[in-house]
Amino acid sequence: MKKKLTVTLAVMALVACMAAGATLAWLTTKTDSVVNTFTYGDIDITLAEKTGTSYKMVPGNTIAKDPKVTVKANSEACWLFVKAEKSSNFDDFMTYTIAEGWTQLKDSSGNDVAGVYYREVGASTTDQAFDVLSGNSVTVNDTVTKEMFNALTESTMPKLTVTAYACQKDNVADATTAWGLIQK
Repeated sequence: MKKKLTVTLAVMALVACMAAGATLAWLTTKTDSVVNTFTYGDIDITLAEKTGTSYKMVPGNTIAKDPKVTVKANSEACWLFVKAEKSSNFDDFMTYTIAEGWTQLKDSSGNDVAGVYYREVGASTTDQAFDVLSGNSVTVNDTVTKEMFNALTESTMPKLTVTAYACQKDNVADATTAWGLIQK
């Protein structure tokens, strides 16, 4: 009889627990997902010249020469550089001036980096174009003589080579650091 009573009490306790459990409601919830997509930034530049690449020198004449660097639309903010490399005899025959807005690059010791100029360019949804040479021209020295011209060969003609570079501005402290990254 005790056994029956114990089993009956156990069954009643189990039924009571099940009844109580069935009446409990658990509060739960869930948020909508947030999806993070990581794209990348870029810098796109071009260097173009409409006046050509071959010119006739006449002493004292100004020659149209219009290299232009363009930072294309949707590029990231950048350090923009131009490097003007002259042949060893260029200064004997020609002169030019870098256009306004460019700054002569200094190395970490404060010395000019030969022929390298820079500017800061902000991000933009439109193209941003920058002239390289002041007045879009070079000038033939008026001291050049016919003998100097006659001494020139195809390989010794004066040359000016312009190259453009860009480095992201974000996380790059200054132009000297940016130029160092470009040179790696």
